[in-house]
Amino acid sequence: MQSVGTPLYWALFIGIVVSALAIDLGVVHRGAHKVKAKEAALWVGIWVTLAASFNAFVYLKLGKDRGLEFTQAWLLEYALSIDNVFVFIIIFAYFKVPDEYQHRVLFWGIIGAVVTRGAFVGLGAVIISRFHWVMYLLGAFLVYTAFRLLTQKDEHMDPSANPVLRLFRRFVPTADNYDGAKFFTMENGIRKATPLLAVLVVVEGTDVVFAVDSIPACFGVTKDVFIVYTSNIFAILGLRSLFFMIADLMSALAYLKTGVAIILGFIGVKILIEKWWHMPIGVSLGVLAGVLTISVVVSLLFPPKGAGEVPHPGPSPE
Repeated sequence: MQSVGTPLYWALFIGIVVSALAIDLGVVHRGAHKVKAKEAALWVGIWVTLAASFNAFVYLKLGKDRGLEFTQAWLLEYALSIDNVFVFIIIFAYFKVPDEYQHRVLFWGIIGAVVTRGAFVGLGAVIISRFHWVMYLLGAFLVYTAFRLLTQKDEHMDPSANPVLRLFRRFVPTADNYDGAKFFTMENGIRKATPLLAVLVVVEGTDVVFAVDSIPACFGVTKDVFIVYTSNIFAILGLRSLFFMIADLMSALAYLKTGVAIILGFIGVKILIEKWWHMPIGVSLGVLAGVLTISVVVSLLFPPKGAGEVPHPGPSPE
């Protein structure tokens, strides 16, 4: 499996991510508080600027093709990750997470995602390098996923049915009430997890599920491990701030799911026909950007009946 990332380039990427996260948690969000839309918009701008700057670096240092691959993979991962925002809304509503603690959950959730996405990318790279035919399975899987997204009916998510949450509650003693922004507390002399830790576990489990779709899709864009991982991480790092900026608007993007399904199907077909025709990167990027733009514009101009309603998350833990 190829990688254009030299030790110096990896060190630069890690330095940018670690520094930004340290400033985010250690300075800006040192104390728990409700993140307002204006603050969230500022951080979305910061993360997008960092991603664009790194994309420019890749373009200049590693060439046009790698630069366009990064752009396409970043847009793809960003589009796929937006679905997470809607899921986060339901999870926070179910657990009745106070506004001022939501950032802490999402911050550590992103840290966990950085690690798990690295494991997924590394494992995928090893498998693909040894068994190239696996790429055709990934292509077929993406086409199937696209078909499933287009045909399945919207279902109300019930976090209480989450197998990760059930396993967690079975083996980890959990307190009934929150204790500030703490993940653990003392209750009757016994150290227990707080509901906030349960929320974090569910968020992490949800990200793993989303990674099952997004990582194969990114490998459909490029087989370069450096490009796949860095574009993936820059996309999910901005997801947390995006949640606070547009959480109330997410349900208005009714056709975004359709756009994502079309993109997944497109990437799947691209993988399956690669042996006979190599699609130019510019064409692939144009299709991806075009589908995303059209799905957002159509959602805003022609909202379906009932758009704007958030499904009830099911019974609360209380």
